[in-house]
Amino acid sequence: MRDPYSVLGVAKSADADGIKSAYRKLAKRYHPDMNPGDVGVEKRFKEASSAYDLLSDPVKRRKFDAGLIDAEGKERMRSGGFENQFRQRPAGAPPGEGSFESEFGGGGKRFGGDDHLFSELFETFGGRRNRGPARGEDVRATLGVSFLDAAKGASKRIRLPTDRQVDARVPAGTETGQALRLAGLGREGANGGKAGDAIVEITVAPHAFFRREGLDIWVDLPISLKEAVLGAQVSTPTIDGPVKLKVPAGADSGSVLRLKGRGLAKAGSAKDLGDQFVRLAIKLPVTIDQQLKAAIEATPDDPIDPRQRAGLT
Repeated sequence: MRDPYSVLGVAKSADADGIKSAYRKLAKRYHPDMNPGDVGVEKRFKEASSAYDLLSDPVKRRKFDAGLIDAEGKERMRSGGFENQFRQRPAGAPPGEGSFESEFGGGGKRFGGDDHLFSELFETFGGRRNRGPARGEDVRATLGVSFLDAAKGASKRIRLPTDRQVDARVPAGTETGQALRLAGLGREGANGGKAGDAIVEITVAPHAFFRREGLDIWVDLPISLKEAVLGAQVSTPTIDGPVKLKVPAGADSGSVLRLKGRGLAKAGSAKDLGDQFVRLAIKLPVTIDQQLKAAIEATPDDPIDPRQRAGLT
């Protein structure tokens, strides 16, 4: 093992509380229960535990600092033999410490450590000898849906990280970033505990011509020059299907017409509906013949410049 002070990230002058605090942070970060299957993390946890075991024991720490034992807690052989190492008490050690009996008998703490801290860590990570029911972990997944499925609501099949396939109900009016909680479809609990939930985040695909603003739907609707000049009944799409829309005579390109109640329903209220707004866009004929040209030429000029009327000049 590396130098135990380096493992815990503390100075050699650190007191007992500093060593304990450093170990707690590392233990929580690298505990195997928090990082299942990660061999590297498990190794770091064991290394930190060994370092704390050595430095939390005053006798072992003094011996390590004096060069009597190595980072693994093993005695370093010196002249005078094995027996002498335990007969000679380290400088400053209380009577009895450093003897064979104090290390391996007579109630000595062979393994060192802090029993209270060890108990706390077991409680933190659910490691009691008699574990009670433990709730399973939640799992997360994403689900892409079409604009219309999100607007009107739909049932969509999804495969969860548990490899289970389920049908998730996407409520009407769902937006990107909203999440569904599927109760009990997460990881199984332990010792009879409840299963976790599945959290499914929704991503809504953009539509070819609909766009959403709150509960309202917007669409740009092309109309012909004749329809704009004379007025007409035209078909316009809505999220519920096409409906008839009255275009008033003399309609300008950019004029906005409202279809009340043709928007989205507010969550939990089927009666609280948004509207659909239709912005008109005048489109000239693909082919402009001589008759149309003659008709336009015969049309009197507008007494007010259209750019001036729009406030651009």
